Amino acid sequence: MLINSAWAQGSGAAPGGGLESMLLIVLMFVVLYFLMIRPQMKRAKEHKQLVEALQKGDEVITAGGVVGRISKVGERYITLEIADNVQIHVQRPSVQGVLPKGSLKDLD
Repeated sequence: MLINSAWAQGSGAAPGGGLESMLLIVLMFVVLYFLMIRPQMKRAKEHKQLVEALQKGDEVITAGGVVGRISKVGERYITLEIADNVQIHVQRPSVQGVLPKGSLKDLD
């Protein structure tokens, strides 16, 4: 009784409000693409090239932090020599990076 009903006053929205909000959403997706999606695709492409270029004798570091020299390369797995007469098998995609030659002097 004491409170009157509140009614919306006409169309208080600015003309073209639907178009402006749609452009804002499109702009957000464009920014998202250039800041997040595109750099991730570039890193994935570089990692794929690195994994395909692995060869016997390369010194590598794996995702788990294991450092070793490649002694055998297979289609899906590589064999790493991590110490004298100690070899492990790891999946090729688990290799994070190739180290410069001579980084593993204690394996000689």
